[in-house]
Amino acid sequence: MRMKWWIPLVLALLAPVQALAQAWPARLVKLVVPYPPGGPTDIVARVVAERLQAQTGQPFIVDNRPGAGGNLGADAVAKAPADGYTLLVATTAHAINKSLFKNLNYDVQRDFVPVSLLTQGPLVLVVHPEFPARSVAELIALAKAKPKSVSFASSGNGQSTHLSAELFAAMAGAPMTHVPYKGSAPALNDLIAGQVPLMFDTMLSAMPHVKSGKLRGLAITGAQRSPVAPELPTIAESLPGYQAYAWNGVLAPAGTPAAVVARLNEELKAALAQPAVQERFAAQGFAATWTPAPEAASFLKNEVEKWARTVEQSGAKVE
Repeated sequence: MRMKWWIPLVLALLAPVQALAQAWPARLVKLVVPYPPGGPTDIVARVVAERLQAQTGQPFIVDNRPGAGGNLGADAVAKAPADGYTLLVATTAHAINKSLFKNLNYDVQRDFVPVSLLTQGPLVLVVHPEFPARSVAELIALAKAKPKSVSFASSGNGQSTHLSAELFAAMAGAPMTHVPYKGSAPALNDLIAGQVPLMFDTMLSAMPHVKSGKLRGLAITGAQRSPVAPELPTIAESLPGYQAYAWNGVLAPAGTPAAVVARLNEELKAALAQPAVQERFAAQGFAATWTPAPEAASFLKNEVEKWARTVEQSGAKVE
């Protein structure tokens, strides 16, 4: 049987694409984390970078670029060459910031190609051990009695740690005062030192301090109790309907070749399937969450729309 005339043409067109996917990565890849070292996103990025380096034989490094609620690092990656060698480890904040900040230099949907999610999980409401409220109900009563007298730390304006608290305050009718930090690690340090009384943070970074007794856990933000800390109630048990989750994902600059995105997605799938990686995240309340690239794009779109409604309801604003 004679080969159809168009088959060689298709194969010739596909050859460069396949070669590009096979060639990547040929050198060092930077995972830009737009927060300081030691926070939950940094921890996730370093675990993933280690696995990707082992799988590909090329160095994957974490480049911490904190500032402006995660926007400085995101803006740098948006302007980087679209070749797959500079990637953003994004968070819930990058979906929130589109509606929270008035004058961003980038658009999280226009300027990036979603590659995959990495992790997803609830946050935990933690307080200093000497904070008088020992339950969500007591916290609500305290904050209602003296509006704005209770302050809460966050890892920065627009982070899930910020908007989850704003959503809580709005739903409870208990206004609190926001104290933003440049990352989860410095916020937790001040919380442990008693400079601020409470924080909504990822279980990944907060639970070790709860287990050590440096902080006291009040509740988690998911719909169900967490197997990591089954003794902690959900906030919804005292404030029906309340839910908030945090996630991390990988975004590449817009224009990154589809073959490179596909290869990176495959490598992330393999990395997140490793039992050691899954156990590391699960122990701190995060689920390793791989997604196909199109599904990651749909997820990001839905997150942008969901948090836009939350920003509007809470009245949170950042100039």
